[in-house]
Amino acid sequence: MCRMMGVVARQPRPLRELFADDLAPFLAMACEHDQGWGVASLTRQGVVSSVKRPERADGSTGLPAELDDRTTTAGLLHLRMASRQFPVVPENTHPFGDARMAFVHNGDFSPAGCVDGLIGASLLDSAEGCTDSERYYLAVRRRIDDGVAPPKAIAVTAADIRARAAGFVSLNCMLLTAEAVYAHVAHDPHSEVIGRRGPGYFSLNYREDADKVLIASAGWPQKAPAWSSLPEGAVLEISLGDLSVTVHEG
Repeated sequence: MCRMMGVVARQPRPLRELFADDLAPFLAMACEHDQGWGVASLTRQGVVSSVKRPERADGSTGLPAELDDRTTTAGLLHLRMASRQFPVVPENTHPFGDARMAFVHNGDFSPAGCVDGLIGASLLDSAEGCTDSERYYLAVRRRIDDGVAPPKAIAVTAADIRARAAGFVSLNCMLLTAEAVYAHVAHDPHSEVIGRRGPGYFSLNYREDADKVLIASAGWPQKAPAWSSLPEGAVLEISLGDLSVTVHEG
C-alpha cells in the first residue's frame, strides 16, 4: 500500500517549504514504501508538471532537487509500495496524468481490467503501464473529459469500481488540477490489510493553516483539533487561491 500527501498554499513556495515539518515523517515511511516516488506540482503558467522514479525516496538523488526547485501553490507527493503483480518500473509509478492533471492512488482492486469498459478503447490505449491505479485514473479522467465535475467523477468512479471489482482494499486517491487538489477516502474495513495494520491505516487527514492546507495519509501523529479526518466515502476539495475547503459527502 502507498502513502500520499498533498498541499495547497496561498503563495508560491518550494515544495520543501510547503510540506515543512511534515516532510521528514512522511519520507521516513519510505523505509517500507520503497518502490517508487512521484511528485506533481502546478507551474506558474497553470500547467501540471510531474516526475516519478521507481526507486526508494529517501535514498534518491533526484527527489531533493525536485522538492527544492519546484516553486508552486499546489503539489502532490507519493511513495509507492507496489502490489505484487505489478512490476516496479517507471510506467507503473505514480502520479499518472498529463499537463492538465495528476493522480495518485493508495490501495488496490482486482481485476484491474474491471473498469476498462468505463474508460473506452482510445483512452485505454494511452495507458503507460498495467496497474489498477492507472485504470482508476483513466476512468476518472474519462468522466472529467465528458464534463463531470472532479468531485463527482472521483466518487462515481470509486462506486463503479466497488460494484465491478471482485475485491478491493482501498480506493484512496488524490487529484491535482489547475483549480484544486481533491482527495477521496474509501476502503474495505474487513480487508486483510486492515486486519494487520489496524482500523486507522487508510485514514486521510487534513490540516488548515493560515497560509496552506495539507492532506495526507496516516503514518505519523496527526492529532485533533489541528488535524481533521476526512469522512469515509467523502471527497475533499481544496480550492487554489482562497484555500476554501469543501467536503463533498459520499
